[in-house]
Amino acid sequence: MTDSSSETSADSSRPTKHFIEQAIDADLAAGKANGVVTRFPPEPNGYLHIGHAKSICLNFGLANTYGGTCNLRFDDTNPSKEETEYVESIMDDVRWLGFQWDSLHYASDYFGQLYEWAEKLIQEGLAYVCDLNAEQTREYRGTLTEPGKNSPYRDRSATENLELFRKMKAGEFPDGSRTLRAKIDMASPNLNLRDPVMYRIMRAHHHRTGDDWCIYPMYDWAHGQSDSIEGITFSICTLEFENHRPLYNWYCQSLGIHHPRQIEFARLNMTYTVMSKRKLLQLVKENHVNGWDDPRMPTISGLRRRGYTPESIRNFAADIGVAKFNSTIDVVRLENAVREHLNRVASRRMVVFDPIKLTITNWPEGKVEMVDAINNPEDEAAGTRSVPFSGTLYIGADDFREEAPRKFFRLKKGGAVRLRSGYIIDCHDVVKDDDGNVIEVLCTYDPETKSGQDSSGRKVKGTIHWVSADHAIPIEVRNYDRLFAVENPDQTAEGQTFLDHLNPDSLSVTEAFAEPEIKTAEAGDRFQFERLGYYVVDPDSTDKQRVFNRIVPLRDSWGNMVAKGKTN
Repeated sequence: MTDSSSETSADSSRPTKHFIEQAIDADLAAGKANGVVTRFPPEPNGYLHIGHAKSICLNFGLANTYGGTCNLRFDDTNPSKEETEYVESIMDDVRWLGFQWDSLHYASDYFGQLYEWAEKLIQEGLAYVCDLNAEQTREYRGTLTEPGKNSPYRDRSATENLELFRKMKAGEFPDGSRTLRAKIDMASPNLNLRDPVMYRIMRAHHHRTGDDWCIYPMYDWAHGQSDSIEGITFSICTLEFENHRPLYNWYCQSLGIHHPRQIEFARLNMTYTVMSKRKLLQLVKENHVNGWDDPRMPTISGLRRRGYTPESIRNFAADIGVAKFNSTIDVVRLENAVREHLNRVASRRMVVFDPIKLTITNWPEGKVEMVDAINNPEDEAAGTRSVPFSGTLYIGADDFREEAPRKFFRLKKGGAVRLRSGYIIDCHDVVKDDDGNVIEVLCTYDPETKSGQDSSGRKVKGTIHWVSADHAIPIEVRNYDRLFAVENPDQTAEGQTFLDHLNPDSLSVTEAFAEPEIKTAEAGDRFQFERLGYYVVDPDSTDKQRVFNRIVPLRDSWGNMVAKGKTN
């Protein structure tokens, strides 16, 4: 299924508004909402991934479109899995994507109010303390085809329930021994309405409230009420919360408080990727990757270290749009988004992998000439840089063949090519080692063919890049590829897990030689290595050695490999 965001009207090339914008427009026109107030509400139990980026762009984007506000709220109701580290990383990610929240909140800010509202429901006979354990609660709940059974504790009096709930809060009962449940309908076809748990007893240190509480609200109980307290008008959720919407509504209606409208959209699923926080955590904990910001991870921090730009991710989110139905997006669309952006903004540099020596035999001995190289042909304002050109160069081994097929337009013995920003050269001989391998290419240059000043009238079909051997800067290059070797890593055969689909070639490390301009590059600087791909300076770089991560190759080489059957 292809994910589509909008339709184009017959008389206009401008896309129509997506269904969430249409719903907002209708509510505003009908007076059901007074402005647009949204929120991005992550649980701080891990690092954000590309799926969260879509939600961030949507929630903050809607607020910007309608002149409203967007809050950042941490739904920190499960202290056993939440950490301050995750809170800080999430704030960094939101800012890096280019957004700033209007207000910062935590569900834990509202623990006192949530407790008071729980007592209110108890007093009104809409909530009760239940002594069933977790397994018994599941048994009483029923199935999709069979109704549940009432808990034997469902008919306790409001007075007894209030007393027990206060003892729960006071820490007089063991963990897991009792819960507070809403009294709704055990025969409801929606399992979420079968007396859902509102509070559980759990002695766990909270990253903000410390040990003040030993009972914690469940997500469904805290989420809608937090929205209400903050005056959210449109609660934008992913589709898995669609069946929770009746419970969301029931809580707000039963309490008689401000009632936001919940609207669901399709979450992001992407090929060659897993989006489960549990699985991402497993990858980190079991050292299949080098941390949450490993450039192979789909986390925002991983994408940032890989070299993706916030603009490219925002453009990707706009490209895939907002849909009502789940589908899987081809990761190529994300890769193309960063290619398109970097093609416009990244400076070019010449870097040689797998170098072979090229000697210009008629070059004046000791002469070094500075040639002007264009920084970015897509951006005239980027100007030029000076690159040293000498009689001894390095070129990529792939750019030379002693004997070449007819359509090989790079350098071959007896052939000619242009050196990027330099001269046309003619290859007349080679030097080989004892094993017959070419270790040096011997050429002459045509002094009338300097780029930008060519008066020779000569035409050659190939242009290759190079670096001056005496001026080359050695660099470390980490060539990252997709972490998984199959489109759907979650789809496994019996006895397998998603880990069986890890791509053994997702990282290769090599050395290369770069033009001297690369010495001034700092962590986060992005470049196009001419004819090779886009690369970024990794934070592991030092003054002695620059480390570069490959962001993406110039073209979708993976797609070509798949077409040729070279991946499993």
